[in-house]
Amino acid sequence: MDHANLLTASITINQPIALVWEVWNEPEHIFKWNAPSGEWVNLKIENNLTIGGGFLYVMVKKDGSEKFNFKGIYTEIIEHKSISYTLDDGRKTTITFTGSSPVTLTEIFEPVSALDLTMQQAFCQSGLNQLKDYAEQLI
Repeated sequence: MDHANLLTASITINQPIALVWEVWNEPEHIFKWNAPSGEWVNLKIENNLTIGGGFLYVMVKKDGSEKFNFKGIYTEIIEHKSISYTLDDGRKTTITFTGSSPVTLTEIFEPVSALDLTMQQAFCQSGLNQLKDYAEQLI
């Protein structure tokens, strides 16, 4: 990754690492938090958390005005520590999980060069905020 052009979003979740890892990776959880705002819903979530395995998140605005696929292939997985993947457009992302309880989750990603960087960072941060809100209400 070209570190000069990377964006970063981070949150601290007051839950143990095993739960945070599960909420990040299991489709039944991803459905419940993976949206930047209440305007968006997930139509489909697939996740094969293995090196060379892939994921597909199909998201749509509730009013039907926008829809997109978020799709990639896993390139590195260190359980409870980090996940790296390459998106179908070639951009790379690494997610790190630091601590055991609470857990700081940091997402470092290559943005789409043609889109506003502030908007992309805010979109990612909003999704992480949704994750935090969802994970912290679990027992």
